[in-house]
Amino acid sequence: MDFIQTQFIDGLKSKNIVLSDEQLSQFETYYKELVEWNEKMNLTGITEREQVYVKHFYDSLSLAFFVPMGEQRRLADIGSGAGFPSIPLKIAFPHLQVTIVDSLNKRIQFLNHLTERLNLSDVQCIHGRAEDIARTPEHRDHYDIVTARAVARLAVLNEFCLPFVKANGHFIAMKGSEVGEEVQEAAFSLKELKGTLVQTHSFELPDQEVSKRHLVIIRKTAATPAKYPRKAGTPLKSPLVR
Repeated sequence: MDFIQTQFIDGLKSKNIVLSDEQLSQFETYYKELVEWNEKMNLTGITEREQVYVKHFYDSLSLAFFVPMGEQRRLADIGSGAGFPSIPLKIAFPHLQVTIVDSLNKRIQFLNHLTERLNLSDVQCIHGRAEDIARTPEHRDHYDIVTARAVARLAVLNEFCLPFVKANGHFIAMKGSEVGEEVQEAAFSLKELKGTLVQTHSFELPDQEVSKRHLVIIRKTAATPAKYPRKAGTPLKSPLVR
């Protein structure tokens, strides 16, 4: 174990997340696969090892600082890209049943390869648009927790993600430094999609840049109205705002 891994483990321990040697090995394999595949396709602009551990792995696990992951079972990650936050969460909390939805098939190919290399079970990687997948019976109103990290503005994310969440489940949007304006803008979409804002948490990543992050936690109050989500592409072009 080197300094970067020691920092990673110590930072998580302070948040009551303890990793085994096997889990730490999985994170290191994840890093190596990410860098190798990034040479063939654009998965991330962050490839320096310490930055990957902080800005991808630690940041992904920050969700567990505020949500009791032991109580969650089914998790969906919408627009996961290179697997953040769902794969780090799956490594740290192996009991999770994870579904990843991404519109780019190359990323799904990477994620399928990655889950095999990491020997992860109960991970389903789906190529498709969130608006289309959310209309299928096996995914609609189904998940305990749904995540999205740096995908779109909250008013758009609500329509992408809330249809996947079961009643009384939660959608957690992982955002950057400022979210106040987005939260206000998203009020109408929350009303339409049967969501209610629970809380917004802020924290800082343990890096020299003092990077600020926010988690917006939304509870699903009832089943998704039949008219949502609208057809693929519409939420981005015409967000639910007033």
